Amino acid sequence: MKDLYLGTDSGATTSKTSGVFTDGTPISLELAQSSTNSQLGTEAVVGGWIAGAEKFLHDHELVWDQVRGVGLAMPGPYQGYGILDRAANLPASFAGWDFHADYSRALAATAGRPIPLVTGNDGNYGGVAEAAKVRGNKKASIIMLAPGSGLGCAYVNADGFPLDGDTLNGMEAGHMPAPIHLLGLPPFTCGCGRSWGCFEAYTTISGLPQFLDYLLPKYPDHELAHSAAPAKEKALSLRTRAQKGDKLALEIFDYQARALGLHVANLSMALDAEYVVIGGGLIDPHATTAEFRGHYLKTIHTSAEPWLHPSQRQTLKIVPASLGELSQAIGAALVALYTGQAAAKA
Repeated sequence: MKDLYLGTDSGATTSKTSGVFTDGTPISLELAQSSTNSQLGTEAVVGGWIAGAEKFLHDHELVWDQVRGVGLAMPGPYQGYGILDRAANLPASFAGWDFHADYSRALAATAGRPIPLVTGNDGNYGGVAEAAKVRGNKKASIIMLAPGSGLGCAYVNADGFPLDGDTLNGMEAGHMPAPIHLLGLPPFTCGCGRSWGCFEAYTTISGLPQFLDYLLPKYPDHELAHSAAPAKEKALSLRTRAQKGDKLALEIFDYQARALGLHVANLSMALDAEYVVIGGGLIDPHATTAEFRGHYLKTIHTSAEPWLHPSQRQTLKIVPASLGELSQAIGAALVALYTGQAAAKA
């Protein structure tokens, strides 16, 4: 029987399970989901993680005896390693929850033996999986930027490990201030509460209502200028409009790509990675056209290039993410694998 490592990606409503064999190959590229049931408390959440893991093993004709380690991708913030702080999308009572200890106990009870467990930020673990896919057997580091409702950011070193930081806040780069003088935009307020112009506000869904407020006066005859729809509904319509050539929507996403390019340059000067992986819905083949995706990625690269060091302009590769919703669960399993390999060498 082949040894393997499992990965759990926990969200507020849905958790995903995946796994890898000891050579890093994913066991499956099919999405395996289960209910998180956070509204029922922490015990129910752990029960959901275990149920998801058991179903994944059963569906692929695997058993617990093969499991050498488990990784858990969990959104922060954290009070300490494996201890949750107050999270916006989870009940307030979860603050202070030692989820690492609870999941470790549940895994041991289910498997009949202790199983090593690692945990980390879900965005960081998503970067680990995308890094493994992009670089293959090559030794190279990667930066991942994944604009969605917020801006997921990760740096993964040449050994495959993410930058967690000394207080587990490494690569919270979405909340670095954007050089808005280069964008020609006013300061946008971020969901984190800062009003200095976080990169997240200029690159993600969360900032689209502010883009509309800023740019709609330029398009007085646009349908959205006269719409009574809620701001969120207007914002969520922009991606579809852009695929149909809507000038307002295209201008907004050009601004977002330019902002992301400036962020690529900033992070490249600090981290000097060979690859930058761009994730998020705007590069999803099921949601956007090839023409749109190509223009979006080219604009990111064009915006970054003048601010890179000369050698980086020749070597930096900006590529689309390819694992989608699987990335964080696969990344969690890979970190468990890499941690086990490092321990064996020590």
